[in-house]
Amino acid sequence: MKQFRRCQRILILSLLSLSVLAPIVFVSHRLKNLASFGRKEFIEDLSTIKYRRDDLRLKAIHQETGEGLKEPRLVVYKDKDPNSAINFSSSKDNRDLKSSVTGGDTSNVLDNRNENDYDKEEGDEQVQQRVTSYKSGEKEHFNSHLLEVTEEKTKETRNVQHNLARHDRGVRSQSQKATDEKIREMKDQLIRAKAYLNFAPPGSNSHLVKELRLRIKEVERAVGEHTKDSELSRSALQKMRHMESSLSKAGQVYPDCFSMATKLRAMTHTAEEQVRSQKKQTTYLVHLAARTTPKGLHCLAMRLTSEYFALEPEERQLPKQQKLENLQDPKLYHYVVFSDNILACAVVVSSTVSTVAEPEKIVLHVVTDSLNFPAISMWFLLNPPGKATIQIQSIDSFGWLFSKYNNPTLKQDSSDSRFTFQLNHLRFYLPEVFPALDRIVLLDHDVVVQRDLSGLWDLNMKGKVIGAVETCQKGEPSYRQMDTFINFSDRFVAKSFDINACTWAFGLNLFDLQKWRKHNLTAVYHRYLKMGSERPLWMAGTLPLGWVTFYKQTAALDRRWHVLGLGYDSELVPRDIERAAVIHYDGIMKPWLDIAVGKYKRYWSKHVKYDHPYLQQCNIHE
Repeated sequence: MKQFRRCQRILILSLLSLSVLAPIVFVSHRLKNLASFGRKEFIEDLSTIKYRRDDLRLKAIHQETGEGLKEPRLVVYKDKDPNSAINFSSSKDNRDLKSSVTGGDTSNVLDNRNENDYDKEEGDEQVQQRVTSYKSGEKEHFNSHLLEVTEEKTKETRNVQHNLARHDRGVRSQSQKATDEKIREMKDQLIRAKAYLNFAPPGSNSHLVKELRLRIKEVERAVGEHTKDSELSRSALQKMRHMESSLSKAGQVYPDCFSMATKLRAMTHTAEEQVRSQKKQTTYLVHLAARTTPKGLHCLAMRLTSEYFALEPEERQLPKQQKLENLQDPKLYHYVVFSDNILACAVVVSSTVSTVAEPEKIVLHVVTDSLNFPAISMWFLLNPPGKATIQIQSIDSFGWLFSKYNNPTLKQDSSDSRFTFQLNHLRFYLPEVFPALDRIVLLDHDVVVQRDLSGLWDLNMKGKVIGAVETCQKGEPSYRQMDTFINFSDRFVAKSFDINACTWAFGLNLFDLQKWRKHNLTAVYHRYLKMGSERPLWMAGTLPLGWVTFYKQTAALDRRWHVLGLGYDSELVPRDIERAAVIHYDGIMKPWLDIAVGKYKRYWSKHVKYDHPYLQQCNIHE
């Protein structure tokens, strides 16, 4: 009995060893046969061997290039683990491969794979013969094991076929993606047809000329405003074929390629000239629109002016403007705006008051010209800024400006009235305009205040005169260099200023008026203004004069105080706009114009009272 059990164990161990060694022998035999027809380079690097699946012979599915032949996984399975079925392949290892061989090599590979299949069948028969030598109990266990292996292999094969079918659908869906190849081809046909028409004698009415003109009309209607081939109708493609036939006829009538090339070059040159002309005209019209007062604003100014003069003189005074102690109190927060635009002033005042924590502590000074003084005064009589104090002044009330400085803005030569406008240059006289104040914040009329600005008065300016956001960071849309507006080819300019000095922007600026008076910067401004009128030192406007007047007198503010570019850059980061204390519509696309950047206009529009009767009567709406 013991000898029988011993023989039984020996037999079982022998069969297990055979089941492990047999796959290795089979794989080695297959690799040997595969290498028999190949070159020696394939043996040196098995990872480069490409093969085809058996279903390639049936041409059932288009095959793809694989990653190369991989070695078999050497795994030993225990009899006690019936779930450890052999994983012949995985979805990753069984991706379809596209053969890299062509011609006769393909047939050799297929023949060789047939031989390998035959060897595999022989190996299967040998396994079956060995299986029959088992005893009945061992035979049943091994058969159940083979059944599990077969079922898992079938499942793997189905997964591979499913992946192949899904990939095939993906390839077909990609091929069906909309393109514009047909659209461009049809436009090229139009250009060629027009070129051939130019070869025809003037007044020619031949059959070919009529046909080309007809085809041009058909193709132009077919293309229309379409941008994708999928938008074209079947008739459009038919017209495209008809056009190609007509072009072939024209090519036979006019076979001179040199004349065709010359004509196409002439047409290209003409088209480029037209594009340049259109760009110039567009630029001119945009700048003209920027300098022109919209009809609605003109209507609003007229209505408010007529209402203002209809009031009695004592009724024209703003309620809190009579509190002179507030207007000159240096302990309060003072803001100044220089503008002749009613809606712009209204938005600046409204946004500033709506964001401040203590409106009773702020004083808003609006300085305008004599023409718009009645209209702006009437607007704030009808729409007072709550608890805040507001003062409206006219530039004509500053008699010292003309007697002491003799109308300095006339010294600048510019065709753009914005650069020589007196209100723009009045910012260089802040100590004279507000002699009782120590600090003041200057706001341009094209800004919107989104945060409380009271914190500016607590900033340490380190002895500087002006606080401003810098514009010398490369890569930013607002980036400016000193030589952008200043002529550094002049010896005086090159000696007095550093071309690499950091620039800054107007729009939101904090001024220390005490330091200003100490350095007498208004006199510096006048000296540079006079020099600039004698020779071209800098471009007209207040910004280059500000750079040279406050040179080395500028304290940098955090960029979150002031975000620029809403009047010319449509690619600003929305997060930067939302968190900014002040957003600035610098540039020509102002928010009250039709040419404004649409997605930025809502920040400005929410402070405009579009339901006001005067705005509705003047057709001013969002």
